[in-house]
Amino acid sequence: MINIKVLRYQPPQDKAPHLETYSVEEKEKMKVLDALNYINQHHHAGIAYRSSCRAGQCGSCAVKVNGEMALACKKEINDGDEIEPIDLPVIKDLVVDRSELDGKVKELGLFLHDECGISDCPAILNPEELENTKKLRSCIDCYSCISACPVLKVNDEFAGPYFMRYLSKFAMDPRDCSDRAEEGFEEGLYCCTSCSKCVEVCPKEINTFGGAIEKLREIACQEDIGPLPAHRSVKELIEKTGRSVEPMKEGPMRAGFMETAIQKQEAKKLDRVDQDNGEKKEKIGFFTGCLVDYRLPEIGISLLNVLNNHQVEVEVPAGQVCCGSPMIRTGQTDVLKELTEKNAKALEGYDTIITVCAGCGATLKKDYPEYGVNLNVMDISEYLQDKLNTKDMKPVNMRVTYHDPCHLIRGQGIRDEPREILKKIKGVEFVEMEIPDQCCGAGGGVRSGKPEIAEALGREKAKMIEKLDVDAVITICPFCENNIRASLEKEGLKVEVMNLLTLLEKAYK
Repeated sequence: MINIKVLRYQPPQDKAPHLETYSVEEKEKMKVLDALNYINQHHHAGIAYRSSCRAGQCGSCAVKVNGEMALACKKEINDGDEIEPIDLPVIKDLVVDRSELDGKVKELGLFLHDECGISDCPAILNPEELENTKKLRSCIDCYSCISACPVLKVNDEFAGPYFMRYLSKFAMDPRDCSDRAEEGFEEGLYCCTSCSKCVEVCPKEINTFGGAIEKLREIACQEDIGPLPAHRSVKELIEKTGRSVEPMKEGPMRAGFMETAIQKQEAKKLDRVDQDNGEKKEKIGFFTGCLVDYRLPEIGISLLNVLNNHQVEVEVPAGQVCCGSPMIRTGQTDVLKELTEKNAKALEGYDTIITVCAGCGATLKKDYPEYGVNLNVMDISEYLQDKLNTKDMKPVNMRVTYHDPCHLIRGQGIRDEPREILKKIKGVEFVEMEIPDQCCGAGGGVRSGKPEIAEALGREKAKMIEKLDVDAVITICPFCENNIRASLEKEGLKVEVMNLLTLLEKAYK
């Protein structure tokens, strides 16, 4: 037998939801839905839940299992699992009220519009014109993406990923005559943080952010509906300087990390005696990224110092520019060709490209191939996880937690590597926060364009950190680092925020 917990609640009779535990006869590959059926049949519990097709096609049985979205008919049940309703108003137990969302579907007219007259629509459709919309058609209306979206929990301006997917699908359909980009803009198109939680939970694996929201933002920019003013300013800066941030006007690092590193690198080459002995060494390049270059150069210096402790020579290639991530995320893709060509030239000839920014890494790995640029890119945690020189480490003696950047855990599929490194650093006590991969609010152009959303999500992250009594929060994303630091300061919490490289450098000093 196994024991599972089910959240019971029937408003207004019940004052609050409560968990009840039930024993279930264990069977091989038993699903959540089978367990719920068993409980009602053998315990006469009268749990309310929805189900229909039992084949993952109708979406009606969506629930949360241990806090994560799942279809009850497809998810296997395990001992100790907790079953809850998705994050919508509860009618009873696991049955939620979908009427508000269904009403919005009607309000937005989420069906093919040809009110412009059939004569204006193409008589013959080219299959290639429908290629992008095909990828968005398999939605089963389970509303898991709506339930999982962090922005919807702190903001009511955003319609949510489900509606953005629908609007994007029709915007890319040549038969539809409505102005879907404008509708999307009015429904909070630029409120999305690009966290891709909606992609992670989708039972049909629809790429709602990359395949729908980014596409709709791109159409909005082409039609001069978007982006937001702050995003236009970033584009102007990139076109002018090649970087998405301006160099600091004061301080020892104001010249930019990359320029300084290149000068040192060239000087080192002149002094160095060739000790190869004819052996070909791996040629490693460091893609710095705009924030490391002009805002957090100490991270780049930490990387060079840590790699030196591992006898790894890394070069900082000249000619690098912004990776283009801010432009892709905000739909301003007309500058991408030039940026990718410049970076392809700068990074040519390197065996491996190392990144210390989750956003840069995800862009170089996932977006650049679409522009014909294929690089062997590794996040620093990927590169170092099996190379750590623990023998030379000094105890750091810190209690730390780790924040998963969205563009690392979902954008690159990297979760375990940073944690393995943290566990190997002498003196470090590592504790997990409640939801380590919950978006901090820094991405997708939200921190610059919708700062109130970034602040609200950052506040939620700060509350999680406060519970842990830690000395520092570790991450591998300059955007997350800046937003979490600002959030902690606003909450009056004296917790350090640092890149994983900074912590490693402490261990080797």
